[in-house]
Amino acid sequence: MAKKKLTVISLFSGAMGLDIGLERTDRFRHLACVEKEHAFCDTIRSNRDHGRLSNKNLQVYEGDITDLDPLKVLEAVGLKPGDLDLLCGGPPCQSFSTAGSRGTIQDIRGTLLWQFLRFVDVMRPKFFLMENVRGLLSAAIRHRPIKERPDHGGKPYEPDEEPGSVVRRFAKDLGAIAGTPYRMDCFEVNAVNYGAPQLRERALFIGNRYNAVVNFPDPTHGPSNAEMGETPTLFDAAPKAMQPWRTLGDAIGHLQEKNPVVMDFSERKKKYLAMVPPGSNWRSLSVEVQKESMGEVWKAKGGRSGWWRRLSFDLPCPTLVTMPNHAGTSLCHPSVVRALSIREYKLIQEFPEDWELCGSTAQQYAQVGNAVPVRLGEIAGNVIAEAVDSLTKEKWKTWPEPAERYRIIYVQSHIRTRQWFKDGKTVVWQDGDENGHAKYSKPKTKRRIKSMQH
Repeated sequence: MAKKKLTVISLFSGAMGLDIGLERTDRFRHLACVEKEHAFCDTIRSNRDHGRLSNKNLQVYEGDITDLDPLKVLEAVGLKPGDLDLLCGGPPCQSFSTAGSRGTIQDIRGTLLWQFLRFVDVMRPKFFLMENVRGLLSAAIRHRPIKERPDHGGKPYEPDEEPGSVVRRFAKDLGAIAGTPYRMDCFEVNAVNYGAPQLRERALFIGNRYNAVVNFPDPTHGPSNAEMGETPTLFDAAPKAMQPWRTLGDAIGHLQEKNPVVMDFSERKKKYLAMVPPGSNWRSLSVEVQKESMGEVWKAKGGRSGWWRRLSFDLPCPTLVTMPNHAGTSLCHPSVVRALSIREYKLIQEFPEDWELCGSTAQQYAQVGNAVPVRLGEIAGNVIAEAVDSLTKEKWKTWPEPAERYRIIYVQSHIRTRQWFKDGKTVVWQDGDENGHAKYSKPKTKRRIKSMQH
């Protein structure tokens, strides 16, 4: 028998990567979406009107979430506080990303986390699913410049300067919600470990009103022992069968686009990228060309693997960014000297082929580049649906108070697939070759659980 569809309201919906994943489980039905950007709302409305979502009457609230009354949203979809099955969303995360300057919650964008919490407080959903960058887990409420930190001779941290203080405050405020308290588990995961053709680390927060302990599944995809340079022996325990990581070639290798929609590199950038073989970066250039093309950046230390990066069909794609044509974060196609196209972005994020994107080319890149990989939304949706089914069988009986109401579970999130430079030599992962000289890095930690103290 078909199981009851679970009701969902989505916040910060963007191009709906998370929501598409939820709907792919065939267990969820979206009632309303909240999104600020006009072009993104056009994307949602267009796909709704063309029947690509389960609800043709989906309500789309366009505007600043801080001006929106959660009770009015509930009333518009015929629900009362406590009725909603799932509230989901990904508050904008630039201020917590380790890829750029971290402003933490002194930056106004950080407060959008607490807008999500306001909707939880008012709507009282049975479950909530909040996603964000992994960097959120180490973010501090109050930022202290590196040169003034304790390990550089500065005074000890104040509590709100300590790494992780943002999440601890969030957990504390969640626990202060009146009525039945929420339990919350946070999972650090990487989409590539579950079959996505992209390396993308995310933090998924799953909360519920019933003290139910939920767990994210173990990875289903990964490198073989041979690919990590290991030789199994007779005494090795039989490993759990893993499917191979999906690669960029699996996702887009079949495409032959005549007129791709692309935010392309300048002619100057193309000149240098044309010198880089697939699977390598700036280190494949001569020292003279490195200095000429990179300027002062050439003298910097670390953090430069994205400079003049040429992708490989034989590897998973690096994390998609909103602007693939920057020299320092370049996403250059393996066989054509151009940036990845919009259509290729959609396939790497596993959006439906017919999913329409509205707005300018830059806005389309932003929508897909900022989206949650569809596959992670689907897996998280299955986790929540199974928990709902279990609670339904128990007539929604609240579990006994767990020892740890808030947990952070690391599930082999950090993965390094490329070996750019070793022993004075550039390592190039050549498409189609045996690639015996270039190995995947062995994961140091597969799963780790810690309590989220607050």
